[in-house]
Amino acid sequence: MEITRRRLLSALSAAGLLAVIPVGHADADVARVAADRARLLANTVAVFAGTEASNARPEAAAKLAAIERTARTNLKSMDDAAEGELFAGLVLGTDEANLNTAYRRLYEIALATRAPRAPSDLYGNTAVQRRVIDGLVRLHERYYGDQSKGYYGNWFHWEIGISQHISRTLVLLADEVRAYRPELTRTYVASMDAYLRNGTDGDVDLDSRFHTGANLADITTNRILQGALLDDGGEARIRKALTDQLTVFVTIDPYHLDHGVTDGHYADGSFIQHASVAYTGSYGKGLLTRVVQTLKILDGTGFAHGEELVPTVYGWVRNGFAPLIFEGWMMEIVKGRAVSRTDSGYTDVAVVVEAVVDLSSLATGAGATALKSYVKHIRATSRAALDPARFVSPVSVVRYADIVADAAVEPADLNPAARSVAFNAMDKTVHRRPGYAFALARSSERISKYEYMSGENLMPWFQGDGAYYLYLSGQDQTQAYGVDYYTTVSPYGLAGVTAPVEQRRTVPELYGKPFYDNPGHPLHFTSSSQAQNKYVYFPRGTNRHSGGAVLGAYGAACAVQSSDAAYHDRRLLPDDFVVYRNATATKSWFLLDDEIVVLAADVGDDAGRAVTTTVDARTAAPGDRTSLTGMLRDGRPWTGPGTADLRWLRYANATQGTSVGYLFLDTPRVRVTQDLVTRSRRVVRTANPDTAVTRSVLGVTVDGAAGARPGRLAYALVPNAGEAQLRAHRHGPVQVLANSPRLQAVTHTGLGLTAANTFMPGRHETAGLRVDGPASVIVHRRGRRGATTSVAVSDPTMARGTVTLLLRGRRLREVTADPEVRVSRVPGGTRVEVNTHHAYGRSFTVTLAG
Repeated sequence: MEITRRRLLSALSAAGLLAVIPVGHADADVARVAADRARLLANTVAVFAGTEASNARPEAAAKLAAIERTARTNLKSMDDAAEGELFAGLVLGTDEANLNTAYRRLYEIALATRAPRAPSDLYGNTAVQRRVIDGLVRLHERYYGDQSKGYYGNWFHWEIGISQHISRTLVLLADEVRAYRPELTRTYVASMDAYLRNGTDGDVDLDSRFHTGANLADITTNRILQGALLDDGGEARIRKALTDQLTVFVTIDPYHLDHGVTDGHYADGSFIQHASVAYTGSYGKGLLTRVVQTLKILDGTGFAHGEELVPTVYGWVRNGFAPLIFEGWMMEIVKGRAVSRTDSGYTDVAVVVEAVVDLSSLATGAGATALKSYVKHIRATSRAALDPARFVSPVSVVRYADIVADAAVEPADLNPAARSVAFNAMDKTVHRRPGYAFALARSSERISKYEYMSGENLMPWFQGDGAYYLYLSGQDQTQAYGVDYYTTVSPYGLAGVTAPVEQRRTVPELYGKPFYDNPGHPLHFTSSSQAQNKYVYFPRGTNRHSGGAVLGAYGAACAVQSSDAAYHDRRLLPDDFVVYRNATATKSWFLLDDEIVVLAADVGDDAGRAVTTTVDARTAAPGDRTSLTGMLRDGRPWTGPGTADLRWLRYANATQGTSVGYLFLDTPRVRVTQDLVTRSRRVVRTANPDTAVTRSVLGVTVDGAAGARPGRLAYALVPNAGEAQLRAHRHGPVQVLANSPRLQAVTHTGLGLTAANTFMPGRHETAGLRVDGPASVIVHRRGRRGATTSVAVSDPTMARGTVTLLLRGRRLREVTADPEVRVSRVPGGTRVEVNTHHAYGRSFTVTLAG
């Protein structure tokens, strides 16, 4: 079930919402309202503290031990606090992160007092609970209650983070607060409302750029809990919060934006936060967690019928998350600044698994079975053991154990074994085959090149310029990617990147702080201003052309590289604002079975700088047994490293049991390096521990000299390749048909597949295919003498009304076609006209026969 934003928001008060949010209770039905609020509170306690039944299970013991251990650590910190401190060494009054930490620690103590089967000196201990309440009183009196002294630093803590800890703590201790400090809840709710400064009148504002997507889900969940605590006005607060939160379930229509919001889920599975950042793996998993938790806390109340929303969330998992998870690892291309954090892709997926476990308990029929099977699939394929003790809820821990123990549930991926996905709404591409997955990061005038913020992801400059990641089956991905990849691989030498040879400086190096501070400038640069977002935190590219087509399990992607918005607008910016100019390149990626073919044209630099194009960058542990073998153009064997005119190269890691082959189809001399690199993880994130990491780093690079004319190159990545397979490609099935800034095309004779990306107006001809204007096209001929021809067409500019192509040769008839496709027989062949108006990069397909 897909809910469109227009369908939902066109009738916020009408029948469109009645299926989810029923009408409120009559004023006289006070008892029913009270019962529903009590159920909501009880559900919330069960979600976070567990139940008697869940906590009695042996599988919950580790989680309960973690809750106890954290509570005792926090209590000891209170015991050791000096005069004027609440927790030892935690300075309050100037650092909003420290204040957030103080509230989190109080919540963690309160949690232990409500967790059944916790030790008796914690569980139900009113003295400990009152100590937490006294802490709340103290924090409000000294550091939170005075609105004139608060709201310094990061807005997120004041509007979301702190409120989350306060609201949960007040729910956990509701009875004791009512008996001991009955005025405290209303006092805190009034303050939390007042700190909602990006809202309106102390409530959510759907027109605010801060109240969208995952942030909106967090804020509204906080307000649902607050409503459950309030005797006066609680029901109205709950219903208003639910109505606001329901907007996050709506599929974004980029051509009919409501409230100007681009944050959320798209029809192609994309997820965007911060208006233009591809963010499934960070904010997206946060949104998934929050909405599933909300569905659980609403269960059995009269406030909402959450079961109506379960199919929508299931669709997020199947179409948005599953393609991005490879053997238990979250792909880097959708993590924004979180790529620089020390938590791994396995940790990210554990969060998703908990949400999927709980969603399976809310789903029914085949959907529930598929979700449980997916949980087992991740467990079976992940190279890192999932630790359910890190789940938020003890109930989730037990549900997970039940799924694992259920012999009737067979492990099964939500992805087909072979799948190609064009997340064109967020400029990302994923291609999966048994044995590997390939992930590509593009950018455009619609989507940010990268995200930097708060000292995180310090060297992000080229992460959206065609950077790609080749995940190999069976490998521990922490040894290949994650924070250590960005720590040890040069930011100018990420796999897939074409970059100018220059040295850039990080934001803190440039400006002495984590952002550019110039509030007096007409663009008003402050830590959270729109100008900061546009030019510093997550700048977009300036190219329109970025997209691709999918035909069955095959894909084509393309992009024109550009400088970012800051360079484009450099004359509008302050004199001390530093901008960087990018190199040029027009690129295509053709995604087949055994090969990923990459074409690049117009590779150079308008400023005359030298440029490098990195074919691949791979890391290995220093002790891993790696080898390099290859063949020169003249047929002689070659062993690297070094610079050579290569026909093919193979890199193998015997320790990990992996290998990658590189076919140089039309490529200048290649520089192959293998260096031992040691750097601190702090070079990519200021808050990371100063931990030195050493990796053996492979670099496969093509150099372009300063002042040289723009060049071109064509190569193929061959995952898990053996030497015999690479030798066989000398007269192999992959042929480059065209490689220019106008047209890039390849054919694979073994598959009967031709794919082309066109970049400019006018007619483009290749291999019996004529394409009018910019497009991405795949043609697949199957059967004897191409008895059946399938075609996929997409508009990578997202601005064309119609894309037309001609298949030369015998005239074909339509067998099946999308409604937007028109087929006609014309002199010389078959004309295919596709209505791409407002398609936002969607692929349209047609099957033809002779």
